[in-house]
Amino acid sequence: MSELAIDLARIQFAFTVSFHIIFPAFSIGLASYITVLEALHLRTKQHQYLELSKYWTKIFAVTFGMGVVSGIVMSYQFGTNWGVFSDKTGPVLGPLMGYEVLTAFFLEAGFLGIMLFGRERVGPKLHFLAVAVVAFVAFGTLLSATWILSVNSWMQTPAGFDFNDKGQFVVTDWFEVVFNPSFPYRLVHMVIAAYLTTAFMVAGVGAWHLLRAPHNELGRISFSMGMWMAVLVTPIQIVAGDLHGLNTLEHQPMKVAAMEGHFDTQKGAPLILFGIPNEETETVDYKVEIPKLGSIILTHSVDGEIKGLKSVPPEERPPVATVFWSFRIMVGIGFLMLGMGLVSLWLRYKKTLYETPWFLRTCVYAAPCGFLAILAGWVTTEVGRQPYTVYGLLKTSESVSPIDASAVGASLAVFVVVYFVIFGAGIYYLLKLMRKSPTKYEQDLDGRIVTRLSHGNSSKDITVNPQPASGKES
Repeated sequence: MSELAIDLARIQFAFTVSFHIIFPAFSIGLASYITVLEALHLRTKQHQYLELSKYWTKIFAVTFGMGVVSGIVMSYQFGTNWGVFSDKTGPVLGPLMGYEVLTAFFLEAGFLGIMLFGRERVGPKLHFLAVAVVAFVAFGTLLSATWILSVNSWMQTPAGFDFNDKGQFVVTDWFEVVFNPSFPYRLVHMVIAAYLTTAFMVAGVGAWHLLRAPHNELGRISFSMGMWMAVLVTPIQIVAGDLHGLNTLEHQPMKVAAMEGHFDTQKGAPLILFGIPNEETETVDYKVEIPKLGSIILTHSVDGEIKGLKSVPPEERPPVATVFWSFRIMVGIGFLMLGMGLVSLWLRYKKTLYETPWFLRTCVYAAPCGFLAILAGWVTTEVGRQPYTVYGLLKTSESVSPIDASAVGASLAVFVVVYFVIFGAGIYYLLKLMRKSPTKYEQDLDGRIVTRLSHGNSSKDITVNPQPASGKES
């Protein structure tokens, strides 16, 4: 297979997986957020939480559907462009992906229908069943992430396998396969990233509605909950990222070398804040660095040794510039999230959280930053694994199907057009749903339902008399 065909196959997979990853990540966070809203409504009996749950459930349903479709298309490529990879790793990865469908997907899809259409089938006394259903959907999304990240982690740090006479990977210990060395760190890091992504999207939508109607109570609840999540979870994510980095240094030192821009093996390595990696001269040009800090962060020792890229032949190294910059984008966004969380804490202390237009606008613009961080992190992880599909054992060039570059290029062109049309329309619809202000239902003293619709800085009350319990007019 030609180098062009390999590059096109890699571009196609990167394109489809980049579209796919944002939807499951958002689904994981949204399902848990909706569960919290349902639980709060069950405990407090406040209808604001129920209406927010209904509002975000619509968005969750669309997100879930787009994730399913994009996932099917992505997996289709294993049989077309990556047939050798599928043959070699099938005995290990096939069952894991099958478990994801049999357990997580069926759990999500089955209870999603009840979540969407069965809410009104139960009375208030059985409302806890609705909460349980939403909780099952949330558990399903987490279970799905567990299986998929186990697959990806095994490709990064393979364990519990042997080779048969056909050169295929075969399982010797399923526990080691599933709980491979990088799996716990990758799972925690990804799930927290999903929660942070959702938190900033929820806060951004809340900020959008507060800019239009400062006294929008549901907007205030969304914004407040999103910012609390940022304050509490971002520091945990930074610690999780640090631990994940230590694990990566142990098992994939060349990935870390590319992330940090270190070509030479050295003790007391600096932290390069900025620079332009030059793979021809094997240096980082125009670099701005802090002495010793690289070793302190990566080894927790001032004189800790960091292996450089020169310790392996050039053909064994990942693309340095891509990994170097994607890592900095991810980390930069992470600290931006932390900063915004701290600012929100200060404004909350000053009791001006909902009345600070510049911060509300900033949160609106920052709403998609979690998706960008996930994409940057995914690029760091996957490109940093190169030139291997199974790290250290199966090269990317040995994993592709015997297919012509023209065929791969044609399918790539079709994917690009179809994805931008279909998923562009889907994302437009999601944004349209988010632009609509949630409807607030309140039960007044006379037992009537009052629907309050926000219109700018004013509100309009519409009173609707419900049907008597018998269903007949009185």
